[in-house]
Amino acid sequence: MRATGERRPRSLSSSFRPYLRVIFFVPATLLLIFLVVYPAIQTLLLSFYHPSGDFAGLDNYGSVLGNRQTIDTSDWAIPYGTLINNFLWIAIHLPLSLFTGLYLALTLQKVRGASIVKSMVFLGMVTPMIVGGIILRFLFDEKSGIVPRTFGFLGVGGLAIQWTSFPETLLFGLIFGSVWLWVGFSLIVYSAGLTTIPRDYFEAAAMDGASSWQTFRRVTWPLLRPTTLTVVTMTILWELKLFDIVFAATNPNGGVGGAADVLALQMFRYAFMAGNFNDAAVVATLLTGLTLVVSAWMFKRIIIGPSKKAGPFKRRLLRLWARVKPRGAVV
Repeated sequence: MRATGERRPRSLSSSFRPYLRVIFFVPATLLLIFLVVYPAIQTLLLSFYHPSGDFAGLDNYGSVLGNRQTIDTSDWAIPYGTLINNFLWIAIHLPLSLFTGLYLALTLQKVRGASIVKSMVFLGMVTPMIVGGIILRFLFDEKSGIVPRTFGFLGVGGLAIQWTSFPETLLFGLIFGSVWLWVGFSLIVYSAGLTTIPRDYFEAAAMDGASSWQTFRRVTWPLLRPTTLTVVTMTILWELKLFDIVFAATNPNGGVGGAADVLALQMFRYAFMAGNFNDAAVVATLLTGLTLVVSAWMFKRIIIGPSKKAGPFKRRLLRLWARVKPRGAVV
């Protein structure tokens, strides 16, 4: 028999186990380097050179950002430029899709057959965006589109037109029309987030005499903060890389006068229509920088979190929760 306290010799498999774990990561790491890291570095370097091969410094960035296709603030009239158009997508599309999804998630929370309604709403999310762009083009058609016909029925003749043929309506028509393509995402994410909130919180709020609006503002909305961060970040990233909807609904130039032009479409024209890969690399670098800023903001908010202390209402709510929570429950 082996003496008590004598160490058992390590087997060969346990000795190589740490190395086996590393080996499993090697294929994925190599693919990441060759398909993501290396092209990103090459794109960044390409943005600092002229097509002739001479070093350009920041000249290409100045040329692209100074181009009226990118930023057109001469008279603050449509077209505004690709960069401003992308920001308009974020400023209008983000709150509409976010709060519409939240409203639907709250409304369908206790409705029988809610899964069927959620599936129908989520259908727009699984629809290919190139198909969604074609659908939007027909929705705004003057002869057969439901949008102009609806405004014509309501007597609003100024909007009973071919929306894609006028710069004043093209951009905002695509922004409003694309809400249904993305609202399914926020609906599903918020529906999942609502299931993580303990029901005892709402019971404690009711015991404290909180109204429905106070319960939403002080309980539901703060506890949905991680969900909201996810929806906001993913939506902004989608709006920054927007391409297929605009391309399918208009043309490679972003519609009439470039009214609906976006950065990804501008990069496509530079690279594959004009053959100017250096300026295309500049636009790609700008898009990458914007997405990195958004991603860094999300990770900071999730990992570090807000520094605000709990208010008096929340402190009372937590005290009530401490009285009624079941044993072993996690806040």
